[in-house]
Amino acid sequence: MVFEGIDEVEVEAVTTAFGTMAAKGRATAAACPDCGRCSDRVHDRYQRRLKDLPLSTGCPRRTFAEPFSRLAAPYARFNHALERVGLALAGRAGARLAAQLGFDAGRMTLLRRSMALPDPRFSTPRVLGVDDFAIRRGQTYSTVLTSVEDHRVVDVLPTRAAGPLAAWLDRHPGVEIICRDRAGAYAEGARRGVPDALQVADRFHLWQGLGRAVETCVAAHRDCLRNPTLSGTLQQGTPPASGQPQDDTEPVGRRVERKKAAHALVHEMLAQGHSGGAIARHLGWGLNTVLRYANAARWQDTIRENRSRPSRLDPYKPYLERRFAEGCASVTRLHRELVAEQAPVTYGMVRAHIATLRSAPSEAPPRPPTVRQVPGWLTRHPAALSEEDRAGLKEVLTRCPELDMAAGHVRGFGEILSGRLGVTLPAWIDAVDASRLPGLTGFALHLRRDLDAVTAGLTLDWSSGSNEGAVNRIKKIKRQLYGRAGFDLLRKLILLQ
Repeated sequence: MVFEGIDEVEVEAVTTAFGTMAAKGRATAAACPDCGRCSDRVHDRYQRRLKDLPLSTGCPRRTFAEPFSRLAAPYARFNHALERVGLALAGRAGARLAAQLGFDAGRMTLLRRSMALPDPRFSTPRVLGVDDFAIRRGQTYSTVLTSVEDHRVVDVLPTRAAGPLAAWLDRHPGVEIICRDRAGAYAEGARRGVPDALQVADRFHLWQGLGRAVETCVAAHRDCLRNPTLSGTLQQGTPPASGQPQDDTEPVGRRVERKKAAHALVHEMLAQGHSGGAIARHLGWGLNTVLRYANAARWQDTIRENRSRPSRLDPYKPYLERRFAEGCASVTRLHRELVAEQAPVTYGMVRAHIATLRSAPSEAPPRPPTVRQVPGWLTRHPAALSEEDRAGLKEVLTRCPELDMAAGHVRGFGEILSGRLGVTLPAWIDAVDASRLPGLTGFALHLRRDLDAVTAGLTLDWSSGSNEGAVNRIKKIKRQLYGRAGFDLLRKLILLQ
């Protein structure tokens, strides 16, 4: 019998129980590998086991064996192992692994074997994904082309200009749908290469662009994010009066209960006809203490009489509390700041008040949200926000009507994207344009310039997810090469890994 697809070998018989087949060549002559002359004389015969590594002989040679290059290539397993190591680890790392495996192969040998491999064959994809990746971030970019239906890389282009993409599409007819980002060069290249293809803007990039627009809008209204805080300047004022308090809130606690009981007891004994001195002797209290309760019409008046006396530091306590909340706890520095403002305070006053702040479990005022934080609240699904984030967002939107309007536009675009309601996009663009919000208005007008592709992206199920996965794999390959490889080697590794 003859192997299917191999016309240079004829199988004579099946030998042993292990499935081994004995075969012999069908050629009547063979060419010398050195001089190329053909010979039909058979000098000898030998047996060859495919799992063994063949050894080469020195030149010049008088006899040679008939090769079976399509069935048993020399050093087949050795070469295959080096190719796999080179593709997986590239140069230096691959050479280190090869040395551990007992292969005498340097980094350039691995790279040469990887570069000698042929490019994989592929059929032109019906749905093509187009995306860019950085060769050198901020300077040089290339383009990766993927088959969206089976998630494989089909080619890599050296630049992200329109010309190479149009030329590739012209050489590979059959593309019907092109999934791309919002780059104008890719839109132009797709129009020039396949005018009849349907272009689909990626939803991820649309939402990402909306997030940048929202951040611009929030930055324009950053004043609305700040919480009302104490004044940062020193203002000298009249110390608070020691008279009646501003509210009638009744205090609570064990001390209050003792005051109530003592006031009731003293007035009860006075009603029975006892004098102040007799009450003091009976209770073991001081006479002034008994008279204080006796002269107070209500028990609350005894607490008010015990309030601390006004201090020259009182007008400056809010400033000290604010600076302490900001993290400044140095008594020397705070005293110096007050003295610089002509405050009539002493070092001991400041030290005593700071000691009180340190011992009191006071809560610092909450920090206002940042410009980067609020867009995250607006663009995330409400169910993904914590209770604290929802409360912070509600406070910001209540304080700023413009951001409240922007939040409504973000929710509207999210409903269009998640519900595939691309037909309603023009109405959304008109509403955003009429609101004149910074960032969002420019984003909406930019969508109008690429309306067909954006509408298709917000209507169809196709996306550039396979492109993003390919770019992530490319980043791993780039880290292996440490920026020292040229584009040809990078392209080969991308296609074959």
